[in-house]
Amino acid sequence: MLRGVSLRVTRPRVAVLSVVHDRPHADTDSIIGAVRENLGGVSHQAVYDVLRALTTAGLLRRIEPPGSVARYEARVGDNHHHVVCRSCGAIADIDCAVGDTPCLTASDDHGFTIDEAEVVYWGLCPGCSTTTSS
Repeated sequence: MLRGVSLRVTRPRVAVLSVVHDRPHADTDSIIGAVRENLGGVSHQAVYDVLRALTTAGLLRRIEPPGSVARYEARVGDNHHHVVCRSCGAIADIDCAVGDTPCLTASDDHGFTIDEAEVVYWGLCPGCSTTTSS
């Protein structure tokens, strides 16, 4: 993967990719903690630099739901969306709707060539729904 986007294969890059593949929607602090478990003493800045390089290269996607810190996922290139729990902040992927999707077609594109729509659904995850209704 790394060589395919002209990036050198380094232990920190491989470790960050592995963590994000294993933990979709992880925040930076969680990624740093998991990378340190695997590699030992890797700096915050090194992980930030790797995340930036992998995102720029298109191997990771950075998402930032309103009110949340930046999170990273390895699912890229398919224009999927997310659902976020208002209570605990859990995030899950939602595939794009098919068929009649009026909210994904801009009423006025203002001359832009639109190639992506970002939709965030909000609600309560199953765990929080159960807690709230109990």
